[in-house]
Amino acid sequence: MTDFKDKSVLVLGGSRGIGAAIVRRFVADGAQVTFTYSGSPEAAQILADETGSTAVQTDSADRDAVIARVRDSGKLDVLVVNAGIGLFGDSLALDPDAVDRLLRINVHAPYHASVEAARQMPDGGRIIIIGSVNGDRMPVAGMASYALSKSALQGMARGLARDFGPRGITINVVQPGPIDTDANPEDGPMKDMLHSFMAIKRHGRPEEVAGMVAWLSGPEAGFITGAMHTIDGAFGA
Repeated sequence: MTDFKDKSVLVLGGSRGIGAAIVRRFVADGAQVTFTYSGSPEAAQILADETGSTAVQTDSADRDAVIARVRDSGKLDVLVVNAGIGLFGDSLALDPDAVDRLLRINVHAPYHASVEAARQMPDGGRIIIIGSVNGDRMPVAGMASYALSKSALQGMARGLARDFGPRGITINVVQPGPIDTDANPEDGPMKDMLHSFMAIKRHGRPEEVAGMVAWLSGPEAGFITGAMHTIDGAFGA
């Protein structure tokens, strides 16, 4: 465990799944945690009550709302951007407005949140973006827009690492593979197909992703920035 006592952490997209595990981990490590939610108010309130964290509603598809949320959070030691959506289906048939919304949430929000956080972070701050192994590998049809959005995060992190490096602010992308959440349950219909690609034939646990995020946010990771950190049981190997 890492000591985050007196550290301020904002998690964009923290009410369920990986985000909730990240909230729990930072709280357990002593941080003061605020997290956002959009469509899961009941889950958000339960998590806030359970952990003593603060839940605030924010639409990650709204650029100005994202910037305001980060700005209004004051001095941040750690920003984690977990909010993201998937959009699956034939690229020739998908609604263009739905694709644009995905890009606003999965690409625009991480960029604007990271830039705004860097404005008010102390030197040595940490920014962690939750990407996906699908930024490196897309083995099935129907996920082009999702893969596009996750690959875009890689270039973003490399570029912002250069911009923020003089102040010791690091930015890294954590790239999960199949993780056991409501959106992708281990006992779901895609289990056999997903595990067939993997060396460790199980879904990952949200807590395992949270552990990687916590380490990247701590003092031992101060020389790591602009990098992709894949946690996927060799799904993308």
